[in-house]
Amino acid sequence: MRVVIAEDSVLLREGLARLLADGGVETVAAVSDGSALVAAVREHDPDLAIVDVRMPPTHTDEGLRAALQVRAAKPGFPILVLSQYVEERYAGELIGRAVGYLLKERVADVAEFLAAVRQVAAGGTVIDPEVVVQLLSRQRRGAPLDSLSPRERQVLALMAEGRSNTAIAARLVVTEGAVEKPGIFAKLSLGPAPEDHRRVLAVLTYLGR
Repeated sequence: MRVVIAEDSVLLREGLARLLADGGVETVAAVSDGSALVAAVREHDPDLAIVDVRMPPTHTDEGLRAALQVRAAKPGFPILVLSQYVEERYAGELIGRAVGYLLKERVADVAEFLAAVRQVAAGGTVIDPEVVVQLLSRQRRGAPLDSLSPRERQVLALMAEGRSNTAIAARLVVTEGAVEKPGIFAKLSLGPAPEDHRRVLAVLTYLGR
């Protein structure tokens, strides 16, 4: 796997490259700002970009805007976003877009970080559990959620973390068939539709969007 890193902190940038190398992942470019990220992806055509939200010059959302620029040029391109804090205004929009969103503190768990890198590169979504918790704290619950059982809420929470049905079944000690039952979708009025991804829509409903 080949990745590009966009992070303005030299220490973290080099640390990420070392962790990735130890995990068998090649860093083809490590840059410090958004414009360099766009150029590096164009030049190296990597499998994944790891991007800090806040980068120069204003340290607000340059990294995220550069990532979206990359996605506009390469639809579906996998991106793992790293942030020092939970950026609620961005988190909801990132869910379901084949991206990852992790707090930087998660990098300390090397195995978990590398697993997230591989999952996002493969087209999956990984959302930091703390991001899920903070989004759920919003007072924006929809009425359909009231009909869910405690177990169904657990299933949705794990879906929001990017867990597969197999992983959810293992965590809750139930069969995979029990996780796959369409009861949650029915209670949320999410019928089968070829143009919709019911799993993503269910998670978005649960997060109060």
